[in-house]
Amino acid sequence: MMLDKFEKNLIARLKTGLAHTARPYHELAGGLGCDEEKVMATIKKLKDEGVISRFGAILHHRELGYKANAMCVFDLPDAHVGDFGRQITAYPFVTLCYQRKRALPRWPYNLYCMIHGKDRDIVLRQYTQLVSDLSLEEVAKQILFSDRRFKQTAGNYGTAGGSDD
Repeated sequence: MMLDKFEKNLIARLKTGLAHTARPYHELAGGLGCDEEKVMATIKKLKDEGVISRFGAILHHRELGYKANAMCVFDLPDAHVGDFGRQITAYPFVTLCYQRKRALPRWPYNLYCMIHGKDRDIVLRQYTQLVSDLSLEEVAKQILFSDRRFKQTAGNYGTAGGSDD
């Protein structure tokens, strides 16, 4: 797909993330010389066309009081990962869920989900509920609490830059 100059410039600016303001699209639009409606419509268009596959916020959860954060990993039959993933994402306490290839022989897990919580005991209860509700007691799994946050960055939207190429 050929992107026009405006779309390339917009993507280049999205790579650094949105401003932490009440109206981030307005600020982005000011830097692009347009109104925020054009920015939002173009982002929607690029998402609908598959140029942007995901668009969302990066929340700094520790600053919001969510200090008990657990990555839950499961070794599920590949044919059922999608079904379990859809079921897991239905839980309001699950903040993300995705599939990855196993890194055998050391790492057999192929389904990951994150539970962010303000209290470790609450997160453990939610994890136990998830395992019980989905009958995952006999599945190889781990719950891994984080003790530090790794770098969180904006999305990677390909090689589009601000040039006319």
